[in-house]
Amino acid sequence: MRSIRRFRFVHLVATGVMMAASCAAHAFDFKTVGARPVILYDAPSPKGSKLYIAPSGMPVEIVLSYGDWVKVRDATGDMAWTEAKGLSAKRNVIVRTANAKMRAAPEDNAPVVMTADKNVLLELVDPEAGPWVRVRHRDGITGYIKSSEVWGI
Repeated sequence: MRSIRRFRFVHLVATGVMMAASCAAHAFDFKTVGARPVILYDAPSPKGSKLYIAPSGMPVEIVLSYGDWVKVRDATGDMAWTEAKGLSAKRNVIVRTANAKMRAAPEDNAPVVMTADKNVLLELVDPEAGPWVRVRHRDGITGYIKSSEVWGI
């Protein structure tokens, strides 16, 4: 009887460690909705309830993978399921603050090349996360913005 309890305890601990490692591996795995909008569901199946349509270019954080489906989190924190094939490895970010300054260099005193409003979509040019990230606006303007002012990195 004691060996069965010990086995259950060890199994429970091992399962918890594997789940924590799995979550840590996906903690900051971001993708972007591909060329076509995708439907977000409440379950990993087209039989689930449709929650909303995610537009092309929208960044999402991958929370969990389940076969051909992924559970994603959007910039507002909402979670839903979508088919993995609808996502792209291209990286975009969303501006989180009003009047975010895009600068010519990663410095507070560098010239401002553009001011972006809240919820503006920017392409992540260099995925190296630091205090600043290099981004590009759809009009072709490239510069640096503070990491704390965008979501998706």
